[in-house]
Amino acid sequence: MTIRNTLLVAVAILVAGCGPASPADTFRADPEAMKRGKSLFVGTCAGYCHNTVADNRDAPYLFDRQWLHGGTDREIFDSIANGIPGTTMIPFKGKLPQGDDDIWRLVAYITTAAANQ
Repeated sequence: MTIRNTLLVAVAILVAGCGPASPADTFRADPEAMKRGKSLFVGTCAGYCHNTVADNRDAPYLFDRQWLHGGTDREIFDSIANGIPGTTMIPFKGKLPQGDDDIWRLVAYITTAAANQ
């Protein structure tokens, strides 16, 4: 390979790696998706267990960024999708109207709101 071809391959690899790191990144860039994520959180998560303000509920307050089961987008997704064994956190996989996309919208909303606290 020539130096030119090597550079072209390197640039192609870098550009390919510049996409969203997780599906939540796509939803973070979409105001309607963020609005839906907030509505899902308020109506489902905060409606039963979590809260939008720090208080003394049994469920963790999520906006302090103290993730008990991992803080990456994927780990948060897995916690929501699969639930947390031994706790009241039930699995939501297959239970939200728009499936995994709604879980990713929740991840986008929760992590963005937590970052802005």
